[in-house]
Amino acid sequence: MKLVLAVSLFLLVVCALATTGMTKEKEKGKGEELFKKHCVACHPDGKNIVNPKKTLYKKDLEASKIKTTEDIMKVLRNPGPGMIKFDEKTISEKDAREIAEYIMKTFK
Repeated sequence: MKLVLAVSLFLLVVCALATTGMTKEKEKGKGEELFKKHCVACHPDGKNIVNPKKTLYKKDLEASKIKTTEDIMKVLRNPGPGMIKFDEKTISEKDAREIAEYIMKTFK
């Protein structure tokens, strides 16, 4: 009986860990998917086809005083010249955060 209980507990833990890993991969994929849908046309590989000096790479973001996920979200909502404005009807707050987190993790 103890063996059955131990095996059951082990399988439960393995399933929980596997599900957590899949969820994180799915979340990562969501940001990437949204970036490809809304951003990649002007920002291929983190570059900027409109203004090459304003890439999505950390050094260029920081030069523009963009240091956090929230800063990127603000730019999505109220960009400077040359960038499309993404209102909440186009990109929800949750999706804007996914995109911003993807940018922060990807273009270091």
